[in-house]
Amino acid sequence: MQAFSRFVRREAVLCAAFAAALCSMLFVPPDARYAGYIDLRVLALLWCLMLIVAGLLGCGVFEALAQKLLSGKKSVRSICLALTLAPFFCSMLITNDVALLTFVPFALLVLESAGLDRLVVPVVVLQTVAANLGSMATPVGNPQNLYLYARFSLQPGGFFRAVLPLALASLAACVLLCLRLRGPSVSMRFERPAALDTGLRLRLLCALFAVCLLCVFRIVHYAFAFALTLAYALAFDRPLLKKADYALLLTFVCFFVFSGNIGRCAPLRTLLSGLMQKSALLTSLGLGQIISNVPAALLLSGFTENWRGLLAGVNIGGLGTPVASLASLISLKLYSRSKGARTGRFLRVFTLYNAGFLVLLLLVQALCTALAR
Repeated sequence: MQAFSRFVRREAVLCAAFAAALCSMLFVPPDARYAGYIDLRVLALLWCLMLIVAGLLGCGVFEALAQKLLSGKKSVRSICLALTLAPFFCSMLITNDVALLTFVPFALLVLESAGLDRLVVPVVVLQTVAANLGSMATPVGNPQNLYLYARFSLQPGGFFRAVLPLALASLAACVLLCLRLRGPSVSMRFERPAALDTGLRLRLLCALFAVCLLCVFRIVHYAFAFALTLAYALAFDRPLLKKADYALLLTFVCFFVFSGNIGRCAPLRTLLSGLMQKSALLTSLGLGQIISNVPAALLLSGFTENWRGLLAGVNIGGLGTPVASLASLISLKLYSRSKGARTGRFLRVFTLYNAGFLVLLLLVQALCTALAR
């Protein structure tokens, strides 16, 4: 019973998605149409990217990058900029949650070693915001982008025109906030240099990542990337197969079933379609505050063709409550386990920064929408 309780706490979103799928089956019993709910392309690409990113982390690529940026005598501003912009840009390729798992512990170590404990909360909060907003800039930056890019058969030009104004405004705001953090210069030296594997393993992983990008842009079939990634793992790195987030993949399957069944229930379909017609942006943003932005994207995508509003809503909607983006919960958990953690202060600063960025990006999106008319 204790093991079950721990599992529910650890995988709360999966359990909620499973419960929602089961409830929806009471109204729409399983039939042949269920098979059409599941988007195999998204699941296969997400699995491939999980394994490849885990492999790149094992090669020490991102730890080496962080040490390169921070070694030597640095001003407090440059340290904060490096710690914030690293997850911003890396999240575009390795997803926001992996970026935070990589760089938040590194930031805690660096700031404590440099005697900059007073900056831990603002820097970790900025890292969280940066990872959530940097990840919106590419189709592979976060799961909701990957799903929506495939769901609406988007083209690169349309996708990047929709997200780049938001990403650039986010970058500018992150830089300005980092420049407000001041203090004396410090000398940074790492006792244990990062072990960077530059051999065949790294080259193969980079090649696989390139194949996945070709699949995302529909140049190569997803089955080819899946087969290559599986062959690589079986031949060279079998432990890698255990590092995929299978709970997230199952969450996707559950929400595919739930949203598919909701689409076959006329009253709920009418309600959600009406809300999305009024404002896809605000509906997806608001729902994401409660159930997180990835489930919101999966659920609402079947009730609108306004992909721009939905895409903006679930990405901007990663701001707000800690639940709005599950990556934010990763930062909160990592910080709460650190020495001298003050969770109350963290949540206050988190709320303040998130509210500010939320207002800024809503204004940017409103301006972009007005200019497009």
